[in-house]
Amino acid sequence: MKAVIITGKGGPDVLKIRERNLPPLLSNEVKINVAAAGVNRPDIAQRKGNYPAPVGAPEDIPGLEVSGTITAIGEEVKNWEVGDQVCALLAGGGYATEVHVPAEQCLVIPEGITLEEAASLPETFFTVWNNVFDIGKFKAGEQVLIHGGSSGIGVTAIQMIKAMGGRAYVTAGTDEKCEFCKRLGANLAINYQTHDFEQVLQDNDVKMDIILDMIGASYTPKNLKLLKPLGRLVMINTMGGKESTVDLLRVMVKRLTITGSTLRPQAVAYKARIAKALMAEIWPLFPDKIKPVIFKVFHLEQAGKAHALMESSTHIGKILLRCENY
Repeated sequence: MKAVIITGKGGPDVLKIRERNLPPLLSNEVKINVAAAGVNRPDIAQRKGNYPAPVGAPEDIPGLEVSGTITAIGEEVKNWEVGDQVCALLAGGGYATEVHVPAEQCLVIPEGITLEEAASLPETFFTVWNNVFDIGKFKAGEQVLIHGGSSGIGVTAIQMIKAMGGRAYVTAGTDEKCEFCKRLGANLAINYQTHDFEQVLQDNDVKMDIILDMIGASYTPKNLKLLKPLGRLVMINTMGGKESTVDLLRVMVKRLTITGSTLRPQAVAYKARIAKALMAEIWPLFPDKIKPVIFKVFHLEQAGKAHALMESSTHIGKILLRCENY
């Protein structure tokens, strides 16, 4: 197979195409001929040496999601057949023309979605379901603030929350991004470059049941002020810093929950439960209420350019890598 290799810690230029052999197919795995792979922030962190791959995943091949066609199945696999088209969540190694992945982490291609578009779905949909619906215990009618509303996570969260009967509020870095989020369904979008999101929400007398935060640091005190009693602050990244000041009395008085997660190192069984929930609750909402949001598609050998674009934060939605063999 061909794969994008991290040839050393550094910038996007360390990503190079190389030939690699796949490891043996395990009994619970399927082999996928990859149509496209999604590009995500953890891939950049791995390239820089800040996010080691979990045990069993390639240390030097990034990529957490793919779409493609199954070309072989392990002896224990019962629910998939050779020739099935799927998208899948991986622990790593997705920037390649072929991958092996546990069968339980594969999903069918949603109705109305192309095979290539489906590569944009697994990582963000698994993450949002895990954090907003499972950990955050979202209920219809609740209000959710999403920081980074125009990111891959953000555009997914807006659509899922709206489709499941909630109200979505977002922050984003430009007026253009804010307008896009509102067109996607956000009830209010705040440009954090020009406005204090805490003040804007307070002026609109809006309090949150859940806040999905990928920034951390200085956002934390504001987030806690904006939560309703019994509100939940769910952390999925710390792009602005991992340390913050927390008013513990506020947490106690309002009975708040501060929590979060990392999905990548979780067990196959954990991810399998999320896959089943997505198939049952979210996949039927395609394409009428939910759709993929793809900003740009690069060829596999252009992975460095894809990373540079993501690091520029000028994109809205997902960035994909297209494999040569499709």
